[in-house]
Amino acid sequence: MAHRWKNDLTHADVTPEQTYLNRRQVIAGLAGAGLAAAAGPLSAETLEPNSWEEITTYNNFYEFGTGKEDPARYAHLMKTEPWSVKIDGLVDKPGEYSFQDIMSEMTIEERLYRFRCVEAWSMIVPWNGFELADLLAMAGVQDGAKYVAFETLYRPSEMPGTAYRTIDWPYREGLRLDEAMHPLTIMATGIYGKPMPNQNGAPLRLVVPWKYGFKSIKSIVRITLTEEEPPTSWNQLAPREYGFYSNVNPTVDHPRWSQASERRIGGGLFSKRQPTLMFNGYEDKVASLYEGMDLAKNY
Repeated sequence: MAHRWKNDLTHADVTPEQTYLNRRQVIAGLAGAGLAAAAGPLSAETLEPNSWEEITTYNNFYEFGTGKEDPARYAHLMKTEPWSVKIDGLVDKPGEYSFQDIMSEMTIEERLYRFRCVEAWSMIVPWNGFELADLLAMAGVQDGAKYVAFETLYRPSEMPGTAYRTIDWPYREGLRLDEAMHPLTIMATGIYGKPMPNQNGAPLRLVVPWKYGFKSIKSIVRITLTEEEPPTSWNQLAPREYGFYSNVNPTVDHPRWSQASERRIGGGLFSKRQPTLMFNGYEDKVASLYEGMDLAKNY
């Protein structure tokens, strides 16, 4: 099993769904529950988790359309049972792994993470899931592996957005192996203690909290260990705008907008923007992965 992420967060610590409906209860409870320490150096109010409705109705999932409400409107069409993940490439035990078999071997935890979209909006999400490193260990990573490639379900009959060639389907993403093995990197299976909604990437999605949200690929059906850097969808579509790493970096702007600040979902369209933190606030935990790299060139 992978090295566990050392923190005080347990199932009992995560803000219950009912609690976030009362703002004063949430703010009062954060310090006592230890959530501030788990999520990082932000104020208690900033750390308030977004509501279930906000998290599940404001999404990018282009397989169901390009509008933020399209995934919630159409994702019910996607069948998630049965579900399996093909794990292949440089692994000892390649094959089709059923979702049930995966879950029977994994330790599910609660992780309260910041979520920063490349479009300069953000949320705080209480995920349920397990460390990706544990799944990779289950398949057995071979010595030559340097990267991990991911692929989203492509089923046009259930995904109306794929009728438009917005990207070259299926959606693909990738990580360097050390990023994938980092204890902050999880495979999320739910939100607020409930199973993952379809629009958020059911039944299994990646969450890499120090990277822009599009790196956290949804509804995964294939994981491939490889020696070569894998192609990724947005990097192929617009390489000048979306690099392979896509680490949250307020000093490197998107060619069409600033990344220095972000709009917190739930605060209203014209709410005061807040500064974006380097690596989305996880600098102390992940900066060592990129020592010696020019982060303006390796964006």
